Amino acid sequence: MAALRDTFNSFFLVELFKGLALTGKYAFKSKITVQYPEEKTPLSPRFRGLHALRRYPNGEERCIACKLCEAVCPAVAITIESEQREDGTRRTSRYDIDLTKCIFCGLCEESCPVDSIVETPIFEYHGEKRGDLYFTKEMLLAVGDRYEKDIAATKEADAPYR
Repeated sequence: MAALRDTFNSFFLVELFKGLALTGKYAFKSKITVQYPEEKTPLSPRFRGLHALRRYPNGEERCIACKLCEAVCPAVAITIESEQREDGTRRTSRYDIDLTKCIFCGLCEESCPVDSIVETPIFEYHGEKRGDLYFTKEMLLAVGDRYEKDIAATKEADAPYR
């Protein structure tokens, strides 16, 4: 029976007419066009864009160099080196992310016990050379300092779903 149905559908081009009907359904509807630079579509609070390192309100960097984000990164895009400070705590001396390798999976953000590394809603960045997309600790802290209000707002909006 299935062979007979397949033969009938093939002979009478049923799939072609289904496709044409779908095209005809939307051909004469009003179009929705977003004038991109001026108009922006809404982003989900879980959108994963440019990475940033955050600081505590007192100005101290949050990263405790546990290296969980480096270990969990499937693309091996994160490099961390740590050193002991005078007060006995461990902090990062080097924190690099190669965004040409990064797949923006968000595992680094999920694994961080102190919410140090986050992925911001910023997707409008570019690099003209490969080295431009290699973010160092200072660059990541600068992004975090600049967009801390946006980061805190998206964390707040996403909090009920975690």
